[in-house]
Amino acid sequence: MHKQALRQDFCNLRECLPEEDVATASAALCRQLAKWPSLRQAQTVLTYLAFRNELDLGLLFELLSDIEWVVPRIVAGNQMLLHPYDPDRLIRHRFGMLEPAPDLPVIPPQRLDLVLVPGVAFDRQGGRLGFGGGYYDRFLPQTTAGRVGITYDECLVDVLPCGEHDQRMDWVATQTEIIRCRSEFA
Repeated sequence: MHKQALRQDFCNLRECLPEEDVATASAALCRQLAKWPSLRQAQTVLTYLAFRNELDLGLLFELLSDIEWVVPRIVAGNQMLLHPYDPDRLIRHRFGMLEPAPDLPVIPPQRLDLVLVPGVAFDRQGGRLGFGGGYYDRFLPQTTAGRVGITYDECLVDVLPCGEHDQRMDWVATQTEIIRCRSEFA
């Protein structure tokens, strides 16, 4: 199936999830990730602020408050800059999602230990289907941090079509499991 058709199917599936199911799945995922040694040992972690029925990782800020949490901001040239998470300094982007205020300090990608990557769907080999903007595909080569795809059980498939430019994940986490996709990461 073509990427665009798959993207639309998974977006439709996700958008149809009831609010209470999203909240339950988000809480289960956060509790699972909070126990995961790779995240517990990380010092600086890039995450995202949930948008359009994405799994909400906000509970992790409370469960693992000793981690330096970093969130992206979209800038000119379809690039992402990283800033410390400050719930009092969030603004609404023109696409509708929350992002950090531009005057917050910029965090270099080299400082990251892990990146929690949103996506429309993932496969068990670490393949990712994003929203089509390429933000993470352009960003991920800038860091050697471990990559964790975040998705619902319903959006985890055996195989997705992936091109040469598509960045693969080291792990994929759902509300019920964490899958290691690449052997060089423990």
